[in-house]
Amino acid sequence: MRGASFLVAAGLLASAAAVSAEPVMLISIDGLRPGDVIEAEKRGLKLPNLTRFLKDGAYASGVVGVLPTVTYPSHTTLLTGASPARHGVGSNYAFDPMLINQAGWFWYASDIKLPTLWDAAEKAGYKAANVHWPVSVGAKNVAWNLPQYWRTGHADDAKLLTALSTPGLVAQLEADTGKSYAQGIDESIVSDENRGDFAIALVKRYKPDFITVYLTALDHEQHAQGPGSDKAKAILEKIDAVVGKLVAAERAAHPDSVIAVASDHGFSNTTTDVNLFAPFIKAGLITLGADGKVASWEAVPWPSGGSAAIVLARPDDQALAARVRDLLATLKADPANKIATIIEGAQIKAMGGMSQASFFLDLMPDASTSGPTSPHVGPSGSKGMHGYFPASPLMRSTFLIMGPGVSPGRNLGEIDMRAIAPTLAAALKTSLPTADVGPLDLKGASAAKR
Repeated sequence: MRGASFLVAAGLLASAAAVSAEPVMLISIDGLRPGDVIEAEKRGLKLPNLTRFLKDGAYASGVVGVLPTVTYPSHTTLLTGASPARHGVGSNYAFDPMLINQAGWFWYASDIKLPTLWDAAEKAGYKAANVHWPVSVGAKNVAWNLPQYWRTGHADDAKLLTALSTPGLVAQLEADTGKSYAQGIDESIVSDENRGDFAIALVKRYKPDFITVYLTALDHEQHAQGPGSDKAKAILEKIDAVVGKLVAAERAAHPDSVIAVASDHGFSNTTTDVNLFAPFIKAGLITLGADGKVASWEAVPWPSGGSAAIVLARPDDQALAARVRDLLATLKADPANKIATIIEGAQIKAMGGMSQASFFLDLMPDASTSGPTSPHVGPSGSKGMHGYFPASPLMRSTFLIMGPGVSPGRNLGEIDMRAIAPTLAAALKTSLPTADVGPLDLKGASAAKR
């Protein structure tokens, strides 16, 4: 009886905590530049739902991101409030020096080394939901999870995604929406609209206290056509309509909710691709077998768009480090290689870059890294890129927030991406003590810049 009484009391306390919390919806628009919202009219963009945050809520003039400024590390920072060195997701792609993982990404939540907002919500007695957020496969404290995952685009991908989602959830929401759930590999606006509809159906059916929703079509279009292109603008206007529907659904379920929109990085126009594997192969730091595949390696690039980490097989081998240092200096001396900056050791640690990296190099803003079979230097395969060091103003991302406790029309100035997760935790009446920085003051002075 004492045990039963304890469980009843605990349940009542959890229910009381949930009632006192402000439900939170976090929407990510991959690659959304802050100026596209703040200067929407000047740039010829019609974004009534996003620009509403400027008047009814608070916004950052820019968000300083993490190293590297790519999707998966950034989205993990948005959930943990920590840098990649601490949260463990150092790139989009899992480290794969032998090139055997078939371009596998950091899909699995088990790679996150720190508590997330999903975890903080569950610990406080709230229910969390997710639609397509990066690094969400197997997330333990997401009651209703539609994780991001893909392999080939074959029809079997849909079966796998259903298996990885919360049991029965895909079928329930497909019945509610009258449509099939989008393939994970599909980054089109049609799939963003589809995922928006599924998020709305999930909110209507379950009314989660905290939900993350990820939209990716803008990033896809900016890679293909360049940031600020007419096609990218058209996609953003359609995403704005999706945001409007998400906000309406959340407010219908929770009139007192806090709604935030964030992005992971900015964008730069690109013209040149640089294959960093080629000089490492030529220098004998990567050895290929008779079949052309990697047979062994001593040092290997780990590319992230506009930057690359260099990982050593033996990080404490000073002779190997000196050999790689000399190679990188030689490459940087040739302007054709488009290397702007090389850092190592304490500098990487200070910037919060992946702990495996012995060196990290940043390319010029018109260049991006390419795969091991590409020409050493050649025309870019895309018109836009990110991944550069976070100090670049071009890499600034977006943060918008409105709801209870948020002063309307407030410009937060330039903020640290790591402050976003603890800010949302505070709205949920919980905390993320493992975050690198504290929450933003949404009414008074904003948090200090990095």
